Amino acid sequence: MRVTFPDDAPVFDGAQMVVRFVANVEGVPLSCAITAEALEDHFGAGSTLESELLRAYADGRERIRDVCQRAIEQSDGAAVVLRSGLFRIERA
Repeated sequence: MRVTFPDDAPVFDGAQMVVRFVANVEGVPLSCAITAEALEDHFGAGSTLESELLRAYADGRERIRDVCQRAIEQSDGAAVVLRSGLFRIERA
């Protein structure tokens, strides 16, 4: 399965408290997200303010994309929401 990530800017979704981003799976755009909690716990976001979460996403973009790619592959190409616990598992 070919998973790539365009250079589109991530978007903060305050209603769901996630940062949304796009992955392309076999050339088809797929909406993915990482929770504010995961960004605070693992990527240094100091609060749930939009600016803090987007900065943390930018700082952790490579690892976030790596974990996202594996999660997409494990879900047979379905959209994923990356939660804090997933990064604990990936680190072990």
